[in-house]
Amino acid sequence: MRASCIHAVLFAAVSWLAPSGLAGQQTALKPKVDALAQPLVDRGVLVGLVIGIVDGGESDVFGYGKVSRDLDRTPDGQTVFEIGSVTKVFTGLLLAEMAEQKLVALDDPVARLLPESVVVPQRDGQPITLLDLATHTSGLPRLPDNLGPLIREKPENPYADYTVKQLYEFLSEYSLTRKPGTQYAYSNLGMGLLGHALARREGTSYENLVVQKICLPLGMQQTRIALSAELRSRLASGHNRRGDPVANWDIPVLAGAGALRSTADDLLRFLRANIGLSDGPLSAAVRATHRPRHEIGKSNGKIALGWHVRAEGDILWHNGETGGYHSYVAFRRDRRIGVVVLSNSAVGVVDELGLRLMKLLAGQPVEPL
Repeated sequence: MRASCIHAVLFAAVSWLAPSGLAGQQTALKPKVDALAQPLVDRGVLVGLVIGIVDGGESDVFGYGKVSRDLDRTPDGQTVFEIGSVTKVFTGLLLAEMAEQKLVALDDPVARLLPESVVVPQRDGQPITLLDLATHTSGLPRLPDNLGPLIREKPENPYADYTVKQLYEFLSEYSLTRKPGTQYAYSNLGMGLLGHALARREGTSYENLVVQKICLPLGMQQTRIALSAELRSRLASGHNRRGDPVANWDIPVLAGAGALRSTADDLLRFLRANIGLSDGPLSAAVRATHRPRHEIGKSNGKIALGWHVRAEGDILWHNGETGGYHSYVAFRRDRRIGVVVLSNSAVGVVDELGLRLMKLLAGQPVEPL
């Protein structure tokens, strides 16, 4: 997972969030999108790729390559991918929505949502708050050091065997090296802890919390952690940088950092909610996630609730990578444009492709990768 990503529930889609799905992919942008994306597949950089675009009231999806190295079927808007750390923007939205509902407050110490036996580290008398976790300013490391042995023993599925007991043991023994809320340092542990704590507050799992508070209101039927048989039949196979098939990742305890799986169609619904195409459900919480909260560093932009804000201040984005997938999601609310890029190859070029697609939608000149 990097910044650099339930049980089946049947419900009616929310019509104002549904992608328009321009039939036949006849948008004027298609040749330009093809020119950026197709060479990455033709040259073997990526096995498969799906691009979703939203431009005001119109949206479309373009597929390239294959859902598996050994299966000659082009992925589409309903193909399922691991989205890795893009999950973190869902965790940020959970926090914002629960704050809107007065279930928590941004400045609540995370210790309040954990068992009394857990000693959450502090520094200079300052506790770690929920806001600190959501903005990567908690002072916690990128990963807990007691996860390292598991990663070495099981690199093909590194988070699968990490337990709540181990998480609590790490927190109780760790000493912060800086005061919470003072410095950005990207932390999968921090976001995973935030998702865990919010789920505990509601007495449910992280996945159920996402489904109930985000997926159901936004009509997202294809965003889950545990896949139904029908969704699993649409799961693209993951591949490493060499193009070799790899196992899927399971992230039970730190789910809020990167466990979700989704489709381009669903993520377009999510983007349309963020772009503000209608005053629909979650609108207040969505806007709260966009507000920059802390500097990342010189010329590196700012961090909001989950979203990163480019230094220019116009693009909000997040990416994600697991063992066999890479994802990128970005939007500009002022222009009402956004992109989703999902690949079943764990290759970082997806980020650069996504940024160029954003520039393309904004009418800026774009050179091929």
